[in-house]
Amino acid sequence: MKRPIIGILTWREGKSFAEPSYFRKMIRAGEELGCTVFLFSPPDVSANGKQIRGFIPAARGWQARIFPRPDAVIDRYRYTPTDAFKRYVAFRRTSDLLYTNNRLANKWKVHEVLVKDSRMHRWLPETVLYNRLNLQKMLARHPLLYVKPANGTGGRNILSVEKTSQGYHLLGRDKQRAKVSMVIKQLESVQARVKSWATRDKYIVQQGLYLNLVPGRAVDMRLLIQKNGEGLWSITGAGMRVGGAKSATSNLHGGGRAVPVKSFLAATFGEQKTNEIIRDCEQLAYQTVETLENHFGRMMEMGLDIGIDVKGRAWLIEVNPKPGREIFREMGMLGQYKDAIKRPIQYAMHLAKTQSGKRAATN
Repeated sequence: MKRPIIGILTWREGKSFAEPSYFRKMIRAGEELGCTVFLFSPPDVSANGKQIRGFIPAARGWQARIFPRPDAVIDRYRYTPTDAFKRYVAFRRTSDLLYTNNRLANKWKVHEVLVKDSRMHRWLPETVLYNRLNLQKMLARHPLLYVKPANGTGGRNILSVEKTSQGYHLLGRDKQRAKVSMVIKQLESVQARVKSWATRDKYIVQQGLYLNLVPGRAVDMRLLIQKNGEGLWSITGAGMRVGGAKSATSNLHGGGRAVPVKSFLAATFGEQKTNEIIRDCEQLAYQTVETLENHFGRMMEMGLDIGIDVKGRAWLIEVNPKPGREIFREMGMLGQYKDAIKRPIQYAMHLAKTQSGKRAATN
């Protein structure tokens, strides 16, 4: 049987790649699983689509080689507000390669799809598009709000606005992840500050949740759900992220730390309630991927940010279709970490095999 060839579509400039350490691990996992894995970006595909200039690890850096058309492609090209990203979007629209994952729309479109499914309602915080009137209405309804970019990642440019006895407390991280913290008394001044914050692209305003299970720190769960080598959705694992002091988010590269779910929740809710919360989060994960895949088409993995409020209720905060997996390494869960790296390759191999079988059956 022919050795499967798997391509990973990603950003590159020269021989610099977006996630070099992760990609090296994926290529190594591919070798162990019996397939060839290489990296490429849109300009590397020949005009007829039959050959690709791909990149594989060298003793130092990366080396280029010509590869045949891959049997399946994993899309890891992440959003950036650049011309290169626009060219990638155009490439995906016209490309006839076999992809393991379709593109997911921005946070607002994802929310619109999820909110149309009544089975999702109990997990969704109220979310609206940002404008002056919507911000005013949301502030009247909720004591805590989050203003976040529809396309943002990594905790950047997320601003929380909380009504307090001293005024409105604004807390966030700018584009460089630098902390911003201030108290503003007048609503007009809050409107002006949020307007200057939300200058680029679309922003959304989301109902804030009291997720401070650790006083003064943002806490949420990152759950990774992936397709396995049989093409079935399976939860790889989850961890709690405890944010840094005076941070609006729990992101690990914003100073947060990762801790195991069960022991962390049991300290607050006890063992029985913790088991109920975990079951609810798992149900949330399976329902989310089903709803989104039904709308957007084939998906491969999703990282879900789930908030657990002080009453133990689970809320879906965000869906990431191209998630990281470092949380497992941070917690010392090396089995889950290896699984999280291998599963995209296993699924790509499964997809290539089943699609090849379908083609053979129709010829």
